[in-house]
Amino acid sequence: MKVCLECLPCFLSQTIKTMRRITHDEKAVRDVLNSVCRILPRQPENATPAEIGREVYRLISLKTGVADPYRELKEQCTRRALKIYPDMKQRVERSQDRLLTAAKMAIAGNIIDFGADTVFELEKDVEAVLSRPFGINHFPDFAASIKSAGRIVYLGDNAGETVFDRILIEEISAPVIYTVRSAPVINDAVKKDAEEAGIPDAARIETSGCDAPGTILSKCTPKFRKLLGKADVIISKGQGNYEALSGKNLPIFFLLTAKCQAVARDLGVVPGDIVLKRAG
Repeated sequence: MKVCLECLPCFLSQTIKTMRRITHDEKAVRDVLNSVCRILPRQPENATPAEIGREVYRLISLKTGVADPYRELKEQCTRRALKIYPDMKQRVERSQDRLLTAAKMAIAGNIIDFGADTVFELEKDVEAVLSRPFGINHFPDFAASIKSAGRIVYLGDNAGETVFDRILIEEISAPVIYTVRSAPVINDAVKKDAEEAGIPDAARIETSGCDAPGTILSKCTPKFRKLLGKADVIISKGQGNYEALSGKNLPIFFLLTAKCQAVARDLGVVPGDIVLKRAG
């Protein structure tokens, strides 16, 4: 997905929001915001939002010396998600279609996002998502692909959301490799976040080599790209991974909530829709 004009003010909003987590010094906030304003016009028109987001957050880290401004919030989100994990597991076990319910649970977890310009109330919003119809529903293809797959790679998104991913992985019989970012960016999950969510009990964790808010293949390690090349199914969570990987010739299923107008328009849905989409 190429960056669009609506993405540009979003990057500025994210910069201000992130800087206010780092400092109360208004001059420092303004200085970094001005630096972001200078680099945005230099980004290629065919860049993805994930690629530009990488440059924005690398600049913030360079200017401030703060590598992980969302560390505390990520830990809070994981604790909150783990608190409702037993109830979510029971709902899956009681459902008529466990895989479908677990997939919707995973998508519900995608509301945990400090990059998108959204405000969420975890327990309340999870309930709303679970009762919502799909904007795009390729679940029959997804279920058939999962059933026949010998190797599955799961591209994680945000911390806390990792707990919801675990619920889906626990309904999959094939071996799953769960991949995370190699360095902190916004509230995207790194290895520590996945471990705190209990992912090692359900899947093997690998890092992608990427430090962007999305899986940019050119920034990933050869080992990670080899993993993708051998996967029978790739489960891609979240907007950032969709932005970076849509249009790629890979066996991907995108699971996400459309949280902004730009992504919703690219998908052909409306903001707030939940999506389970086969690539292609």
